[in-house]
Amino acid sequence: MRYLIALLLSGITFFACAQSGQMNEIIIAKGVDKPIKIAIVPFAWNGARLPEDISSIMRNDFKFSGQFYAIPPENMYATPRSESEIHYAADWKRLGAEYLVLGSLTFQNGRYYASYEVFDVVREKRLMPLASVNGGEANLRDIAHKISDEIYEKITNIRGIFSTKLIYVEAFKRPQQYRLMLSDIDGARSRALLTSRFPVLSPVWSPNGQRVAYVSFEAGNKPAIYIMDIATQRRQQMTNFKGLNGAPAWSPDGQKLAMALSKDGNPDIYVMNVLTRELRRVTNHFAIDHEPSWSIDGNSLFFTSDRGGKPQIYQVSLATGQQERVTFDGDYNARGRVSPDGKSLVMLNKRPGTNYHIAAQDLKTGNLRVLSETTMDESPSVAPNGAMLMYATRSGGKGVLAAVSLDARVKMPQPPKQGDVREPAWSPFFN
Repeated sequence: MRYLIALLLSGITFFACAQSGQMNEIIIAKGVDKPIKIAIVPFAWNGARLPEDISSIMRNDFKFSGQFYAIPPENMYATPRSESEIHYAADWKRLGAEYLVLGSLTFQNGRYYASYEVFDVVREKRLMPLASVNGGEANLRDIAHKISDEIYEKITNIRGIFSTKLIYVEAFKRPQQYRLMLSDIDGARSRALLTSRFPVLSPVWSPNGQRVAYVSFEAGNKPAIYIMDIATQRRQQMTNFKGLNGAPAWSPDGQKLAMALSKDGNPDIYVMNVLTRELRRVTNHFAIDHEPSWSIDGNSLFFTSDRGGKPQIYQVSLATGQQERVTFDGDYNARGRVSPDGKSLVMLNKRPGTNYHIAAQDLKTGNLRVLSETTMDESPSVAPNGAMLMYATRSGGKGVLAAVSLDARVKMPQPPKQGDVREPAWSPFFN
């Protein structure tokens, strides 16, 4: 019963001392030992001062990855505008730069056009041909993130995630208020999707990035699951059962929600058809089954259960109902989330004598790697390219978000200016 109480309260108690929350810029705590050095020359622009500096945003993007070191503009020996002005040895090799980005910005018919090209400094040749991205003034950050994504993928062969979004929960104490927030992954352009005096928990993106499911206590001060259309902010209440209504998880095709309900007694895992509201019970055990998440193929669910005495992660086949225990390393494993390639299970892990940390288990070998070094970690959410994850932790007595790569080589705390933030959810790719 203590575990069930913890499930109900874990997303609420951290708000007790919150004042207010606003996301700030990423701070790099640990990057790779030998980051790739990239020089992003300030984009040429002949107009009035712009509200956003594209090249500066790009440098922050690459810094956020933890894999790159973006050479500061003040350290550059030259600011070439074209390939003919590049002096590889004199200006860039002496700085240790491996890649060089040149760009320009023009304005025409109400739109900004950013042109850019990338050069391999080591090989002294062009890496990417001249390309262009355009948008309105409100899209200058989108333009910067798009360019960063393209360059990052060209260099690393991994799709960039700088254009993706983050949903998280923040709170105010006086007056008591909870907000479901949407922002860029670096914390910029944050805005409230929902403001409520009731606790908000467990936000999750739909696979197409158009909707979010979450838990709110506004329905008679008890938990219920809602779906919100992000563009219109229209909401639907999906559950109103007695007891626990929690931990929604979208199926890969976006047609179903897995959830934990206690309407028939102990908490068990159910699957609901989003369109018809048809409900199917998946587990039926005297223990507490909670926190479902889908396998990549949608044929099974991972979930947390204390049926072995302490919380561990199990897997159930939706076709046969066969269930098996997945985690064994540690006396507490919960909140399992499968990486996009289906190879790893990210989770909250605790070993005897240690704090709660984020860990990843190879689903083929069973080998587990502890990823985080912070304390009281929770709520891991994996980036759509599988390279990083965001999670909640505590620092200086406050709730903060942090990011870590799945190989544990890069670690980044993301502090709020004030107050507590929790429950991060990383968006899918939008196209």
